[in-house]
Amino acid sequence: VQLQASGGGLVQTGGSLRLSCAASGRTFSRSRSALAWFRQGLGKEREFVAAVSGIGGRAIYADSVKGRFIMSGDNVENMVYLQMNSLKPEDTARYYCAADSASWRTSTNWKTYNYWGQGTLVTVSS
Repeated sequence: VQLQASGGGLVQTGGSLRLSCAASGRTFSRSRSALAWFRQGLGKEREFVAAVSGIGGRAIYADSVKGRFIMSGDNVENMVYLQMNSLKPEDTARYYCAADSASWRTSTNWKTYNYWGQGTLVTVSS
């Protein structure tokens, strides 16, 4: 399974960015895999951002991004997106998409995800 994240960049406080993650691989099954976004700021621990289950339904979000970020997906193209609005300097981090190929259930624990993309850097200037 390969995950390719893109869409990061530099944005001012209050701005928006849309991250994309493409999942591929012969063994990847969207319906059997939960997908998630995590982030890690410089010198900080990896932090859960959002996740969606393999069977679809509503995404779950960290309290810090609820109401500002929206995770969505295109199951036909095996893509997931993270629309980030009203960005704040504290959102600055490298954002990673992750897949749990062993379970369609969402989890906020990064240790349950067994595939990771390379990350895309988001910088929010004040």
